[in-house]
Amino acid sequence: MFTPPEQFGIVEKGLYRSDMLHASNFSFIKTLHLKTVIILSPEVPTRALANFLEENKIKLVHLGLRVWKPNLGWKPVSEELIKDGLEMVLNAANYPILVMCTSGIHETGTFIGCLRKLQNLNFSSIIIEYRCYAGNKGRYVNEQFIELFDMDLITLPHNLPPWFIKQRKFWQQEEKEEELKNE
Repeated sequence: MFTPPEQFGIVEKGLYRSDMLHASNFSFIKTLHLKTVIILSPEVPTRALANFLEENKIKLVHLGLRVWKPNLGWKPVSEELIKDGLEMVLNAANYPILVMCTSGIHETGTFIGCLRKLQNLNFSSIIIEYRCYAGNKGRYVNEQFIELFDMDLITLPHNLPPWFIKQRKFWQQEEKEEELKNE
C-alpha cells in the first residue's frame, strides 16, 4: 500500500516536501527514488526512518540538528538553516530530494517560501502556498521571516537543477523585454 506522508507535495521536478516520515510511508517514498533527505527540525529521526534511509542508500542531511539555534528572538528559524538548505536544493547533484520537518509546516513551509522568493514568485502567491499547507496552524512570524529573508545570503551552486535554470532564463527574458519597453 502506498501512503504518502502528511503535508506531502511536489515543489519542483525532483524536489518534494513533507512532514516526518513514518514506516507506513516507506513504500510510497521508495517510488520517488530519493538521493537526499533534508531534515530541518532539530528532532532526531526514528530508528526505523534512519534504517530505511540507510538501507535505500538515501543520504540524510540533518540541518535542523546542525544549525538549530534556540532563542532566535522573533525569528522562527535561523538564516543559516534556510541558507544551507537552499544551497543544497539548488545543487542538482543532490536530486531527487525530500525536505521535511516534524510538522511539515513550520520549518518546511518557511523554507519553501524562501525558495519561492528566490524564484521571483509574487509574495502573495508565496503566502497562499504557505497557508494552503499550514491551514489553521500557520504563523504570521513565518510569513514575516519569508518576506524579510535576505536572498543575497545565498550562493548559487554551479550545478543548478534544470527547473531553476529554466526559470532564471524566463525572468531574464522578462527583464529584457521590460527594459526594451521602457526605452
